[in-house]
Amino acid sequence: MENKTIDTKQGHWILAKMGKKVLRPGGKELTQKLVQNLKINPEDDIVEFAPGLGFTASIALESNPKTYTGIELNEEAASILRKTIKGKNRKIIIGNAANSTLSDSTYNKVYGEAMLTMQADHRKSEIIKEAYRILKTEGLYGVHELGLQPDDISEEKKAEIQRALAQVIKVNARPLTVTEWCNLLEKEGFNVIKTETSPMHLLEPQRMIDDEGFFRTVKIAFNILTHPQERKRILAMRKVFSKYQNHLNAISIVVEKK
Repeated sequence: MENKTIDTKQGHWILAKMGKKVLRPGGKELTQKLVQNLKINPEDDIVEFAPGLGFTASIALESNPKTYTGIELNEEAASILRKTIKGKNRKIIIGNAANSTLSDSTYNKVYGEAMLTMQADHRKSEIIKEAYRILKTEGLYGVHELGLQPDDISEEKKAEIQRALAQVIKVNARPLTVTEWCNLLEKEGFNVIKTETSPMHLLEPQRMIDDEGFFRTVKIAFNILTHPQERKRILAMRKVFSKYQNHLNAISIVVEKK
């Protein structure tokens, strides 16, 4: 699988182009909870699948882990990341989260955000298996993904939401309920340690301010207003998020390798 250049048609890259740094479904707050629940410390060798813009890496690195390895499929994104994630025992390598090329049972903590959602269920399992393979026994794996609610949501409603998301973000997003996410992780041998949820308010004004700060939010708003094509796409995304707000949420789960 090759993906050398950023696909600027995808919703999250359009938001990034407008200046948005926090692109995870649960925002900065849920990312911080994920990192806290991973309990990263200076003895840890950690791996991040698909670091994106490096926002979460900057938080994780505050705990000064022994080593940090980012697995980034996109060469253009990796070259950008290497400018900010650098120094002793910190590296970004080109690789696929389902086939990282890293050694078995070597790492203490692995995490990835807003990436499993974008995969078909069998691909989700492949990535989860890879996390399990490279983790040491009792190592932790954390995810932060788009979720569905309630647990008994109908298959018809689920399919409707998936179609709507695919149309506006140009990625075949397949969110799951909390129970479905946990079952998927447990199926590959993990033990669920902690789950957190929050509203999916990625493009709501208050969440924007909380995530980006007031002045950056103003700058993002200005950029959106002055870019008609991007504005049209972002408004369409916000419309879908609002329409299905009672069924969409953000989920963070930390699991342990048995």
